[in-house]
Amino acid sequence: MTLAEAHVLPAAHVGYTDGLKIKTYINSTTTPTATILFKGTIIGDDRAPVVADFSSPGPNYISPGILKPDILGPGVNILAAWPVSVENNTNTNSTFNIILGTSMSCPHLSGVAVLLKSSHPDWSPAAIKSAIMTTADVMKLALNPIEDECYVPANIFATGSGHVNPSRANHPGLVYDIKPEDYIPYLCGLNYTNRLVGFILQRKVNCSMESKIAEAQLNYPSFAIRFGRSQPISQTYTRLVTNVGEPVSSYVVEIVPPPGIDVLVEPSNLDFTEANQTLKYQVTFTRPESATNTTVYIQGYLKWNSGKYSVRTPIAVTLR
Repeated sequence: MTLAEAHVLPAAHVGYTDGLKIKTYINSTTTPTATILFKGTIIGDDRAPVVADFSSPGPNYISPGILKPDILGPGVNILAAWPVSVENNTNTNSTFNIILGTSMSCPHLSGVAVLLKSSHPDWSPAAIKSAIMTTADVMKLALNPIEDECYVPANIFATGSGHVNPSRANHPGLVYDIKPEDYIPYLCGLNYTNRLVGFILQRKVNCSMESKIAEAQLNYPSFAIRFGRSQPISQTYTRLVTNVGEPVSSYVVEIVPPPGIDVLVEPSNLDFTEANQTLKYQVTFTRPESATNTTVYIQGYLKWNSGKYSVRTPIAVTLR
């Protein structure tokens, strides 16, 4: 990956391999010359998108039952408005800069969320997040898995659900919705004090009077499962999905289990008869006693497919 930066002198960044070629040329002649030609932005690189080395990876140590990151977004060499002139020109209104960072991905994804809210005013923040996550791209343009900065396939704690696809997110078919009150048993299940939960909710809460759920039971559009000495070898969680696609539609589950983990989804078919109808399914994750996994982190996914929509839910498993 090469970076675009604002330089005082005409300059360009090149990669390591190209740098070696340039040095070889310089050493091959007594009068080396160079010309910088701007041929415009090149699009369609079949290696794109790539997870940048500064991206914020998982796992989620604060709440391991919730997969993080959620999503990838554009964040490298982003050209956008800037409050001041980068060349210290006080007589111009053309104030732009080109920078990189998760601070660039955030406004991209925030903009996608706003677009979805304008298209679907009745969607909750959780429904919007679900639409973004379940429709994300997991393949680069070459139709191979998305890679990391070392150009090897990026794992689930680098990609989350994948790279945002705004057009597909506008028509997700199904969404995993979460109401504000659904977070109370989740927060209380984290064993936070009443004061901390109340601080988050901005009201008094008594967790001893509230139900509690396991982290992975929150109606999130992903699964993060842990198997270790303190966890049972079989765990079952439920999910609710709401039909925001065709009113009458049927979905069939497709499962790619994490290696060495058995995944059972019941029911295996979801039949909707109207718009905004909500149906429930449950997933049982089992680590057989004969499993011989040596990898700490493994991954898979389940996907609900209809004739028109494909709703993908990633699965991350931590083995201890």
